[in-house]
Amino acid sequence: MKQVQIAAPGGLENLVAVDAPEPREPGPGEIRVRVHASSLNFHDLIVASQPDWVPDGRIPLADGAGVVEAVGPGVEEFAPGDAVVSGFFPQWLSGDDCPGDFNGTPGDGIDGFARERVTMPATSFTRAPRGWSHAEAATITTAGLTAWRALVVNGGLKAGDTVLVLGTGGVSIYALQIARAMGARVIATSSSDAKLERVRALGAEAVINYRSTPDWGAEVQALTGGRGVDHVVEVGGPATLDQSITAARIGGHIALIGVLTGRGGEVPTSKMMAKQQRLQGLIVGSRRQQQDFVAALEATGIRPVIDRHFPLDALREAFEFQAGGGHFGKIAVDI
Repeated sequence: MKQVQIAAPGGLENLVAVDAPEPREPGPGEIRVRVHASSLNFHDLIVASQPDWVPDGRIPLADGAGVVEAVGPGVEEFAPGDAVVSGFFPQWLSGDDCPGDFNGTPGDGIDGFARERVTMPATSFTRAPRGWSHAEAATITTAGLTAWRALVVNGGLKAGDTVLVLGTGGVSIYALQIARAMGARVIATSSSDAKLERVRALGAEAVINYRSTPDWGAEVQALTGGRGVDHVVEVGGPATLDQSITAARIGGHIALIGVLTGRGGEVPTSKMMAKQQRLQGLIVGSRRQQQDFVAALEATGIRPVIDRHFPLDALREAFEFQAGGGHFGKIAVDI
């Protein structure tokens, strides 16, 4: 079978396509899946582009969607022919005992989905939404579930709330769609006026170009009559957090899910304390949360926004396109 792996010492120039043996037959509690699609996330880009991040030969990509080919003894949840999608933390089935590292994450601590077939525990997957393409389903694993957990699981999103989304990447676009489907208002930021017009078309009530309006936190306050937003989907990190704190209301919720502007920096603690806000870091979610999200997608009719498709043998080009930042929504990899 075909697969792409990261040769030592790592970096995009060391993504190598190889012919690999077919996976073994599934044992007790396992399934074999023909992988048809993946999608790119910032985490995947870090893993693939940083030297010495993973062992020689690691297979990248955390997201995987496809069809069950065979099931092992004791598997009752799935049958051959079922459409499935992978989980980011296969070991985190439910509850609050979440992982604190990426040791079990496909494409990082273990081999991922840049390959045609995998044999894994059945609990490493959930069913995919009915009627979705494999590329659409592959957007659920990381970006979709992150947005769902940020707003619904942790944030308690309800109709009438106001949500601020930063940028137009996969998580932010999913957050916009979830918020609108649940009756919330959305304010969106971007450095591109063209992209802002696209988020308006998706239902954003107000938009802000953060390059022409660098004090966008104050602009959000003005747009909400001085109250601030109930939720911020904070994907930037240290360079945007101060503005997000300004933008959020007293007692508001800030979901810290990204480090696009760096991994460390100052936090305006006194301002956050004065506004009595809740800043919560999170990384994706559990299998149970993904199952709930799939049910919500089917109930609401949300469909993901995919900017572009790349074949597996053009994975390096896909990552380079992602690194350029010109995409809107998700980038799919067809396998």
